[in-house]
Amino acid sequence: MWGLLAKIQKNLTTAIPILMILGVITGAMVDASVLKNLIVPLTLLMVYPMMVNLKFQELYKINGFKLQLSALGINFVLIPMIAVVLNWLFLKDMPYAALGLLLASLVPTSGMTISWTGFAKGNLSAAIKMTVIGLIVGSLLTPIYANVILGQSISIPMGKVFKSIVFVVFVPMLLGFITKKWLVSRHGLEYYQKNLAKKFPPISTLGVLGIVFVAMALNAKSILADPTSLIQYLIPLILLYLINFAISTLLGKLFFDRGDAIALVYGTVMRNLSIALAIAMTAFGEEGAQIAIIIALAYIIQVQAAAWYVKYTDNVFGVYKPH
Repeated sequence: MWGLLAKIQKNLTTAIPILMILGVITGAMVDASVLKNLIVPLTLLMVYPMMVNLKFQELYKINGFKLQLSALGINFVLIPMIAVVLNWLFLKDMPYAALGLLLASLVPTSGMTISWTGFAKGNLSAAIKMTVIGLIVGSLLTPIYANVILGQSISIPMGKVFKSIVFVVFVPMLLGFITKKWLVSRHGLEYYQKNLAKKFPPISTLGVLGIVFVAMALNAKSILADPTSLIQYLIPLILLYLINFAISTLLGKLFFDRGDAIALVYGTVMRNLSIALAIAMTAFGEEGAQIAIIIALAYIIQVQAAAWYVKYTDNVFGVYKPH
């Protein structure tokens, strides 16, 4: 079973479109409203496992201040501003899609930040720190940004959003911390790192696929009534990632060495789409599934873009030379 889950995780660009199509077919054929009952358990299945491997001890290291500050500036100033412009250009008549794009832009870094940084031989320690800082800061700023930017277009339930963030970020974070402590005390750190740590990310993938399926099933009739809306969602998404890659790559080449530059790219381009999905589905009621569509599409672009970028990393930043 673990081998199958790991294989699915490595092939999200195939698995997610398949689940999206199956969701639309299911929602077109039957009344999918009963699937709303799965949102909370699938959300926990998606978020809790990825919190277990977070390395909070990296926060105590004071090195790399310039790099972390640069990542914060890109993640919480430049990228949200770009999302606002793209929303105005492409989604100004589609406020819930605009909110989906904004949510995706406001919650940076995920476990994939660390994975892709490792694949490209970047600074793993810096990437881990970016992941923890980005998750905490993004969770705290998201409801404020959403209300300021889109509060005039749609009603942002601030109380619900804050409660949702506590439920889908900080409670799983605490449970993940406790789980890791217990497993390490029971089995030892070496056994945990070698045998247990790798089992959690594939479990999280099941939750992602489940949430994507539910979101598409709940929106199936509106999607089939206007399938061109998916293309309209894709254009600003593709532009967001292209601009993000360009800015992070340029700043990385100008101001940092190879390892730090790669960490900067993946620490700013990889969005925590699982958290964005979880907030959308738990805080916005009926509209949550509509918001989730554009976030589900972002998974496809993000994974593909990250994989291609690894292939050309040496061309951009030079060949890796072990110390």
